Amino acid sequence: MTTEPLTTDVELAITGMTCASCANRIERKLNKLDGVVATVNYATEKAKVTYPEAITPEQLVETVEQAGYAATLPRAEEPTADDGEPVDPLLQRLVVSAVLAVPVIALAMVPAWQFDYWQWASLTLAAPVVVWGAWPFHRAAWVNARHGTSTMDTLVSIGVLAAFGWSLYALFLGTAGTPGMTHPFELTVERTDGSGNIYLEAAAGVTTFILAGRWFEHRSKRRAGAALRALLEMGAKEVHVLRDGAEVTVPADQLVVGDLFVVRPGEKVATDGEVVEGSSAVDESMLTGESVPVEVGPGSTVTGATVNAGGRLVVRATRVGSDTQLAQMARLVEDAQNGKAEVQRLADRISGVFVPIVIALSVATLGFWIGNGAGPTTAFTAAIAVLIIACPCALGLATPTALMVGTGRGAQAGILIKGPEVLESTRRVDTVVLDKTGTVTTGVMALVRGVSAQGEDADEVLRLAAAVEAASEHPVGRAVVAGALDQDLGPLPAVTGFAATAGHGVRGTVEGRVVTVGRPTSEVDLEPGATVVEVAWDGEVRGWLAVADEVKPTSAEAVRRLRELGLRPVLLTGDRSSVAEAVAAEVGIDEVIAEVMPADKVAVVERLQAEGRTVAMVGDGVNDAAALATADLGLAMGTGTDVAIEASDLTLVRGDLRVAADAISLARRTLRTIKGNLFWAFAYNVAALPLAAAGLLNPMLAGAAMAFSSVFVVTNSLRLRRWQPSP
Repeated sequence: MTTEPLTTDVELAITGMTCASCANRIERKLNKLDGVVATVNYATEKAKVTYPEAITPEQLVETVEQAGYAATLPRAEEPTADDGEPVDPLLQRLVVSAVLAVPVIALAMVPAWQFDYWQWASLTLAAPVVVWGAWPFHRAAWVNARHGTSTMDTLVSIGVLAAFGWSLYALFLGTAGTPGMTHPFELTVERTDGSGNIYLEAAAGVTTFILAGRWFEHRSKRRAGAALRALLEMGAKEVHVLRDGAEVTVPADQLVVGDLFVVRPGEKVATDGEVVEGSSAVDESMLTGESVPVEVGPGSTVTGATVNAGGRLVVRATRVGSDTQLAQMARLVEDAQNGKAEVQRLADRISGVFVPIVIALSVATLGFWIGNGAGPTTAFTAAIAVLIIACPCALGLATPTALMVGTGRGAQAGILIKGPEVLESTRRVDTVVLDKTGTVTTGVMALVRGVSAQGEDADEVLRLAAAVEAASEHPVGRAVVAGALDQDLGPLPAVTGFAATAGHGVRGTVEGRVVTVGRPTSEVDLEPGATVVEVAWDGEVRGWLAVADEVKPTSAEAVRRLRELGLRPVLLTGDRSSVAEAVAAEVGIDEVIAEVMPADKVAVVERLQAEGRTVAMVGDGVNDAAALATADLGLAMGTGTDVAIEASDLTLVRGDLRVAADAISLARRTLRTIKGNLFWAFAYNVAALPLAAAGLLNPMLAGAAMAFSSVFVVTNSLRLRRWQPSP
């Protein structure tokens, strides 16, 4: 009999990754170690590793470093809150580079400003940009080269170094350093020596443009830590513990198993526990999706962070800290985000093909001119010109500008797009999983129907029931009262002798009659999926009231629009099957999966993905957070919890499900714009490559190609402002 080797889990913080292919590279390297299973996430910059006893955490760190990146082990001490927002090194790099690059570009493009030693002033300003500003690109290019691959960073580094290197040659060994040298503003196509031309504006400009794009991308990138912080902050901060019969208020994190604590009406349950005294209704919808509060009494179990909607409870703590259901859900979200494969940037995929072609063309150009006896100067001028013109500054603007305009337009329509990696998923999505409570429905109990017994007045039944329920804090009671007020039945009469019985209902004396409102004494089916209460007085049943979580009036239209986008809707809920089926029939959904716990929601999404479907998930509660993170595309209702919003890719600011269809439509349109931008970013430069190879490139042509491609990309992105949500 063989036993499985003992394994340990660890989470490494990874630095130095510049794209999704970096994450894939680290993952492959770690998984080559015997017995190691690793997943690396580019967005969260973390590696989750399971390793056997034979391997130490330090070996894992060393393996990551051998791949050309840096890794750190988790610290033993608890992290402390930041005193302030840390300085963003990428923003620092961008600001300094922009301040230095603007005068360099201006001097190069406006001959009237070219004073006697302008070229040397440009060198002084451009050098820090090329060396320090572009350092992340040079470092990434070196790492890529060591692994025999190339990405956008490779293209940027080669282009910038080629432009800067040639400018140094022209200044120190050519004629470009001569006092009074100017670059006249002419786009002539003629073969020149090249030793009088400098391309410092191309080197500084490209670096700054790409840094600007990277910073915008970095700023909009999803942060998994925010989701986990939001989830853990949902718990109660303080708790009233019973010590020697008296209530003592202590921080919730000081609770230990066995402590007795008090939960007053409206308060959150501090931790998982068992009720020892009192009865109430507990709202667990954020955890389970169940729209009707759960009746609890002595012996019932309650979950931390749920809300006590009724009477005073005394609870014995059974699980605290990392053992609670809330903490387990935090781990679900974290695992889902760590396991979610990030889409490699389109620019990186194109660069992977384009860079080897450009390098081959540059070498071929050098060989051609030397072979034709043109001399080394002419040959190197043409070869370097190929590398200079091949680096399109618009490449760095292609994604961020479209994303900036798309997200701005989306924000006006109530849609927040978190990052560029989100957009690739929207194109392939074919299944949309919809949470029920708070997404398809309002998430609030409401009176949907009232029926009176024969000979009784329906308004009178509702008026007296509402009078008794007005003294109750139960959500069903509040729905009855709201229904009576909506029907304008006049002021509700006073109630005396009010009493509530957990799980049965309420009673009180109204206008001399003893009125009871509670669980029906016989089977009654007024409304599919509704909760029915029975109203009686003087010992006789007078009528019944149906209360339900109402379907939003726009949900049916939203489902129709999602179908028009080619998506297959699935209703997924923790609520009862009868309720879910009724809601699905009302909005036009055929596939229903009900009575599932949060972990099961993740399993359902994974099962659909295993069937070959690309899944979008729309939800609003804590119980949806892990599923939102697991789905290929997560859409959170902005009216929902912070946890769901943080775990998602797209946020729908309004609680209108129709916005989900608009969000997918806008995301697909933005993705098409990005692809168009990338095409033109390369097209202008590819068109100029033959001129460069022929030795006909002058600085103005290089600058013009840079400017035209950038202007086109920005203009094309601005077309996204014309996108309109469906009426």
